[in-house]
Amino acid sequence: MHGSGESPAAGAKRCVLLILDGLGDRPVAALGGRTPLEAAHTPVLDRLASAGSYGLMDPIGQGVIPNTHTGVGVLMGLYPQQADDLKRGPVEAFGAGRMLEPGQIAFRANLATLEQRGERLFVTDRRAGRIRSGTRELARQLDGVDLGDGVRASFQPTDQHRGALIFSGEGLGDGLSDTDPGDGAVPALLNPCRPLNADSEMAARKVNEFISRAHELLRDHPVNRERLRTGLLPANGVITRGAGKWSSLDNLLAESGVSSTLVVGCNTVTGLGRIFGMDPIVEPGFTADVNTDVRGKLAAAVDALENHQLVFVHIKAPDLFAHDFEPEGKKAFLEQVDEALEILEQSGAIIAVAADHTTDSNTGAHTADPVPVLISNPGQASAPSDRAVTFGETACRDGNLPRQTGHQFLLRLLEMLGGENRFSANA
Repeated sequence: MHGSGESPAAGAKRCVLLILDGLGDRPVAALGGRTPLEAAHTPVLDRLASAGSYGLMDPIGQGVIPNTHTGVGVLMGLYPQQADDLKRGPVEAFGAGRMLEPGQIAFRANLATLEQRGERLFVTDRRAGRIRSGTRELARQLDGVDLGDGVRASFQPTDQHRGALIFSGEGLGDGLSDTDPGDGAVPALLNPCRPLNADSEMAARKVNEFISRAHELLRDHPVNRERLRTGLLPANGVITRGAGKWSSLDNLLAESGVSSTLVVGCNTVTGLGRIFGMDPIVEPGFTADVNTDVRGKLAAAVDALENHQLVFVHIKAPDLFAHDFEPEGKKAFLEQVDEALEILEQSGAIIAVAADHTTDSNTGAHTADPVPVLISNPGQASAPSDRAVTFGETACRDGNLPRQTGHQFLLRLLEMLGGENRFSANA
């Protein structure tokens, strides 16, 4: 059986929580000053919002810019006060099936396109053109790199350009700055890794040495020679962020006893599921790219309702379109999701729609803006809406749900599912 918690009793309420990564956005001139969600034709979302509850949600808290692992993590039961303790590196490692051991630190890493200028490296594309093939061959070149002093590094590829980088050795602290310069103008100087405390000085040196070695090992790799020959960007380097060791975390879902599982194609969210005790449902067509099988994911969620009260479905593509400055693509993809939502409507389950963060298609960056959310509960009357709702950021400002955090949103769902009294959105 997939997931955490006990199997639900016959007649117990059930819910699907659809997490549309990067759903929120800002107005785009090319879309007539509307966001991609507002510009999209979404009759099912509009119908669900009109008949149910809708509003705005701050995934972690007002003014906080979430990442995928923290924004989704809170919706999956992470306590907001522990968000800073959940490091991206260990999450990526768990998603890749690598359970960290004492003496190991992990990083979220990208295969990237680097350019040598004198003694400095510049990042010309953080995602190496969203490389989709050849990553395992490149990763083999980085497996077991000996960095001296008993420290070895290995790179595990995951989704497209993404991967988990793991250092093994004694005396490695995880107080390390990111080398990834983040979204913004390119080319950007690759940040040297700096220790954030005295215990991490050796680890910082080893990160910088690894990045230099990785560039040497990858720049003339046959995969990159072929990419250059065909006009593609080479994946000739590695950039890092989110260094961390494994640490135990509390989880609201585990405390509630509500049986849950996860339908997913993204390695980061797979890692979260495993950390929180779920057995993620993964199929070959369930990917972290724009060609993911949306209908297949939703159908799998409906099937999973037989054994679980709460089923999460994570879809990454809206975030990817926004990062790549493609608001029209984001709009079209949201229309595709909307068409598939009829599968959930027919299940009779509570349908909740939320997001981990807002991604601005104008800048390609995450923002602290709240995200639009809705809850459609067939068995519960909602505060009546005086008009038909066009589900989107503007309408949700005046929605019939109070503005709330992701933690409060999950509490609200648990209350609907008949959780104990202490699991109350008003707590």
